[in-house]
Amino acid sequence: MKNKYNILVIGGTGKTGRKVVSKLSEAGHNVRIGSRSATPSFDWNNPETWTEALQGIDKVYITFQPDLAVPGALDAIEELTKQAKQNHVKKLVLLSGKGEREAELCEQVVIHSGLDYTIVRASWFNQNFSESFFLEPILHGFVALPQADVKVPYVDTDDIADVAVEALLQDKHNGKIYQLTGPQALTFREAIATISEVIKKNIAFTPIAISAYTNIMKEQGVPADFIWLVEYLFTEVLGNPNNSEITNDIENVLGRKPKDFKQYVEETALTGVWDSKEKE
Repeated sequence: MKNKYNILVIGGTGKTGRKVVSKLSEAGHNVRIGSRSATPSFDWNNPETWTEALQGIDKVYITFQPDLAVPGALDAIEELTKQAKQNHVKKLVLLSGKGEREAELCEQVVIHSGLDYTIVRASWFNQNFSESFFLEPILHGFVALPQADVKVPYVDTDDIADVAVEALLQDKHNGKIYQLTGPQALTFREAIATISEVIKKNIAFTPIAISAYTNIMKEQGVPADFIWLVEYLFTEVLGNPNNSEITNDIENVLGRKPKDFKQYVEETALTGVWDSKEKE
């Protein structure tokens, strides 16, 4: 009989976490969801909640909100790693960002923890267009973004979750750093054009300066820390030429090709998430 593990999925209701939870549960493992609404609760802003969430746990999948690059993330990962060791956790799988220098500092904490680990560095998610900050402009039929000509090898959260589950369950992935991308790199203009074509809706795309983009967010009352993160992602991450490279790590780990952007769009269109909101 295969080993059954007790696994804590931090961010277990998020873009990748909920899929990791589903896949592990289907495989018969005991899964604890790490979120503020779960029992026991896990709150990144309250380290006192972490010990109870870690008790009796063999392995942990870590997603940090909102991003490992933000101030305070490094301290949080250091404290979590310390508590994981105290609670005899055996393995950590950390979701990181491809090309994020600040995130790599957090990776080093996990790498030097003395625990088994796998680092999963992901490119920008396909799901940013359907579950995150690109969704609202798409619904309005007008998308204005900086870095309009930078090519991004968007990766699907289904593929990230499959790699994370494989890393959690198989010792052969211990000590590995995987960089996950989709099979092609697209500009924002190309990505929006693909969505427009599939859903048969005209979506205008306009390049915009990063300063103008952040000013719009300020006017809309977006929190300052989120504006900082978006500015970081658009400049430091998208400005890094290495981030347009396409890797084979998904195929190497899973033995199949990653989902391409058009397949993601076709599947997502069927959910109705991009259907126009009729004004009453």
